[in-house]
Amino acid sequence: MLLDESEIHLGGDVVVPDLAGWRRERLPEVPDTPFLELSPDWVCEVLSASTSRIDRVLKRGIYAREAVSHFWIVDPAAKTLEVERLDGDSHRIVLAASEDEKVRAEPFDAIELDLALLWRG
Repeated sequence: MLLDESEIHLGGDVVVPDLAGWRRERLPEVPDTPFLELSPDWVCEVLSASTSRIDRVLKRGIYAREAVSHFWIVDPAAKTLEVERLDGDSHRIVLAASEDEKVRAEPFDAIELDLALLWRG
């Protein structure tokens, strides 16, 4: 299940990731509630000048604490994608790509992602 800009309560923190995903066995349908309390399996944050520090520092720590297994950071200004995987109690970069590269990015590595499509428009 993929959701955009959903309010998620994790511990005492409230986050609203740009995109979040849950394996179907963990979240088979969207609950009829104003927010979720189940940590996602994957999150993607799209950086902007006003959110970069929050996304890279504050949210990264919350996602690691709550065992979010994959964390993507998309930076449209720099045209970069960073893919991080949970390793113990922190995330580590497993892929860094830019511009028009074609990548297979965890946890969606079964499909090829053309990064040039992200920068259009």
